[in-house]
Amino acid sequence: MRRWLGGVVAVGLLGACEPLDGGGGGTGGDVLFDRGFAFVRDDRNVYVVDDDGDPNSPQRLTTAGGAYTPSISKNGNSIVFVQRSGSTSSIQTVPTTGGPVATLLSTNDAACGACTNFRGPTFSPDGRTIVFAFDRGSGSVSSLGRIAADGSGFVELTPGTTIAYGAPSFFPSGNTVVAPAGNNTFQLDQLAFVPVGGGSATYVRLGNEVLAIANRAVVSPDGRQVALDGRLSSGSTRIFVGNVTAAGISGSLRRLTDYTSSTVQESFPSWTSSTELGFLFNDSGGDPSIYRAPVSSTASSVTLAVPAANEPFYGPN
Repeated sequence: MRRWLGGVVAVGLLGACEPLDGGGGGTGGDVLFDRGFAFVRDDRNVYVVDDDGDPNSPQRLTTAGGAYTPSISKNGNSIVFVQRSGSTSSIQTVPTTGGPVATLLSTNDAACGACTNFRGPTFSPDGRTIVFAFDRGSGSVSSLGRIAADGSGFVELTPGTTIAYGAPSFFPSGNTVVAPAGNNTFQLDQLAFVPVGGGSATYVRLGNEVLAIANRAVVSPDGRQVALDGRLSSGSTRIFVGNVTAAGISGSLRRLTDYTSSTVQESFPSWTSSTELGFLFNDSGGDPSIYRAPVSSTASSVTLAVPAANEPFYGPN
């Protein structure tokens, strides 16, 4: 994919880049999925494209629409995502090679009581469990939950919470997740480090530049860094990276790219390796697309990976 999509996109030209197709998508890719991006398009279906495949011809895995925030299992065989229809949401899975969709948990299921508005489901490193954010009834308070990969054994990881949580991400050990947290879902201005097996969470502030996390925070494959989409005082979002342990951030967050225009929005970071990130890039007047950028001590330029895509997640890694 990167061999022919080619070179670095200059700062002044990025806003002029056009997608390589109209965003309609195909029902089958030209290469079986082994490693690459999962994402949704305007039709709100789940798509995948392999690193060795044609990014203009992704494989469509669902047809019902209403899909959000897909996430790939560590063995690359399954995708978990949220499906929404009206006021109802559910956590569903689909094989990365295509096949039947399975519903694991739905709004107000007896297993979890008055749970609703599922967000950001992700597989554990061993693939046995899924952790996600959800609301319990209406209001600004939300929580983190855990289920087995077959949908059984619901456990609330943050019972009695008085704050809100966003999409979680596992550390490689599988013992801890990190998730955005804050007073409400619109002001997730902290990172919560939550033990998956039970216990008290640790909370860390983000610093002065990042006012809040827009969508997600994700731990690198080696467990040494965290990436997040930080909302700035200008109203734009940028991808930030920081050193991390299972107990907190070490040092200051730094920007991934060197763009400054307030019209640019960077969001939904996902690690493609321990030294590179994929993320959603959107500028005014263009379709959102997936770009890649190396992670270094200084801000980097980017390369186009997949046109006309949204809410990307890379895996397995």
